[in-house]
Amino acid sequence: MSTAPADPPADPPTTSVSTHILDTGVGRPAGDVAVSLAARSGPGAAWVALGGSRTDADGRCEDLPALPAGTAQVRLDFGTEAYFVSGDRARAVAGDRPGDRPGDRPGDRAEARQDALRAAGGGTPFFPEVTITFTVSPGEHYHVPLLLSPFGYSVYRGS
Repeated sequence: MSTAPADPPADPPTTSVSTHILDTGVGRPAGDVAVSLAARSGPGAAWVALGGSRTDADGRCEDLPALPAGTAQVRLDFGTEAYFVSGDRARAVAGDRPGDRPGDRPGDRAEARQDALRAAGGGTPFFPEVTITFTVSPGEHYHVPLLLSPFGYSVYRGS
């Protein structure tokens, strides 16, 4: 009597995370924000840094690494301080995009950006960083949007 070889064990299902940031203070995506990803196997376990990325011009960060098998909790850290004091946010606040106001002198645009940034709460952000910790199940995808303003934020599990 012959026996068939056993099937190799199946790879565990991949669990993944993506995020995006909307700056609700200006109604635009928050681009070029640093995002780092860490994971742990459960409460009290040590966090393991897995890598990071930056949001693109549409505020999205879809290239975070897959989570290792056995991950039970995930932490996303958003470097919001650099974003709030950046010229990119000031341009968004002022509505100034390349080509929007031909004929303006660069110094005029820079001054308007700084005025708009101050008016929108720029300079010293109340939240210099945002950390979100959540629980995951194997094989699922987790999209975690961050709605951000200079004085508050909200987060939810997206789709």
